[in-house]
Amino acid sequence: MQELIKRAKELLADGTVVRVLGWKAGDLAFNPEPAYFETPESLEDFVYDGFCGANLSKYMIEASKLEGKTMVCLKPCDTYSFNQLLKEHRVDREKAYIVGVGCKGKLDIEKIRKMGIKGIRGISGTELTGDAETLTVDTVYGEKTCAYKDAMLERCHVCKGKEHKIYDELIGESKETKDADRFAEVERIEAMSPEEKFAFWQSELSKCIRCNACRNVCPACSCRKCVFDSNKFDSAQKANVDSFEEKMFHVIRAFHVAGRCTDCGECSRVCPQGIPLHLFNRKFIKDIDDFYGEYQAGEDAESKGPLTSFTFDDVEPGIVAERG
Repeated sequence: MQELIKRAKELLADGTVVRVLGWKAGDLAFNPEPAYFETPESLEDFVYDGFCGANLSKYMIEASKLEGKTMVCLKPCDTYSFNQLLKEHRVDREKAYIVGVGCKGKLDIEKIRKMGIKGIRGISGTELTGDAETLTVDTVYGEKTCAYKDAMLERCHVCKGKEHKIYDELIGESKETKDADRFAEVERIEAMSPEEKFAFWQSELSKCIRCNACRNVCPACSCRKCVFDSNKFDSAQKANVDSFEEKMFHVIRAFHVAGRCTDCGECSRVCPQGIPLHLFNRKFIKDIDDFYGEYQAGEDAESKGPLTSFTFDDVEPGIVAERG
């Protein structure tokens, strides 16, 4: 973290950048939030640790409209999203100075709470440096410990890799975290009967409070005006008037990002209701891989996605009916 702060001050001082996009300390130690820093003094609030899970790529859409260049800190998985935004002409590469930051997996405070650890006041062992594999949690009931890997976000267990796909310089080393099959949960749901699938998603989506956090954080949801903000029909409302409304919002959103979603997992990370929204997107990714060949959105900034590049070998729509 100190190396990042030092480099940020250097880039601000020599005029290479006019602002830094990173994370600042939140009210709680496990709640850092995205922030801009425009002076060396403001960088006193800069943090980078295991809880900095926010993907800063989407914030570069607005940063690209500002005067001057922005230094942005991107984890390996974030660079896929930045590449995809470049491909869609939503960010300006010339306005970004990308510092690829190391990552050893990001933490999920809810997983720690589900271990029965309550009254959390602080957590140590979240730093990027060092080989510590244990978190020490300071609570009002005393000191507790848990394994770092057991507290990681789901997406880190199925990590796409620790290689930055686009950067100007790299700071910090990464540690491999993948220890699970990316599509295992999707396959589990696929194996259910239609009635069981419906019941599963009915149970999950009924929790939705239409806060729009998933849409607002998603790098692939970058339309200037979202269809769900239209006042020509009832989708602009916050509350779900019926079960159709709550399912329509998430299913349509998943279709809109199909072939463009990099599987960054931000939708599930920010959901206050804990809905596994990434499973919709991952199901689409799995089907696209099956129908069109393996494709990873954001792996580069040039190639066309399978749903925007027609070939005579493409599957016909009837394949869905035939497959069931």
